Amino acid sequence: MLRWLATFLASSIGKKAVTALTGLLLVGFAVGHLAGNLLLLKGDQGRAFEAYAQKLHDLGPLLLVAELGLVALFGGHIALALRATLQNRAARKSRYAMSPGHGGRTLASATMPLTGSFLLLFLVVHLLNFRFDSEFKARFADGRAGAGAAQQVLDSMGQPLLAGLYLLAFLALGLHLSHGIQSALQTLGAHHPRYTPVIQRFGWGLAALLALGFSAIGVYALSRA
Repeated sequence: MLRWLATFLASSIGKKAVTALTGLLLVGFAVGHLAGNLLLLKGDQGRAFEAYAQKLHDLGPLLLVAELGLVALFGGHIALALRATLQNRAARKSRYAMSPGHGGRTLASATMPLTGSFLLLFLVVHLLNFRFDSEFKARFADGRAGAGAAQQVLDSMGQPLLAGLYLLAFLALGLHLSHGIQSALQTLGAHHPRYTPVIQRFGWGLAALLALGFSAIGVYALSRA
């Protein structure tokens, strides 16, 4: 069993399946992350968001385990996607002779490496701005219950340059997922002439909801600046 699994994961099909699975798990994380951050729009002076963030902080070691799991997901997804991209480019010697629409290529599919790289850069900035910011972390220590955390998030996202980066990242996220979700589902077997259009619409719809949801927070923060 273990030998079969190792052989499968080493194969091209296995790598594609793992890339698809890690991608879908990251989409699930994005949905949960958006749900928590939408509490910033509740209009209760940030109390709901701060209570939510405090509950996450109170998980202690479990939160660290979850974060390490996310790092593994991101790292595995990026490494496998990058490898696949390089292999495809090496195999497609005549790619520049192809028309942009050949083979069903779309703007989203053609820019997957670009949007993925930009999202990675954004993720680093986002983590430095909040997760590893000493002032932000201190708001959840010594019984402060996250006091002022919501205002700090909105103030930070309301800075014009940072707001521009966030909004571009949300646009890149929507574009990336508009192809990535349906591609991942089809790779994992959800592929049938009757259901493919439904899967495509589902992918587009979820990608749009995530992009618009996160963008709403960015626009709200910018409007308060």
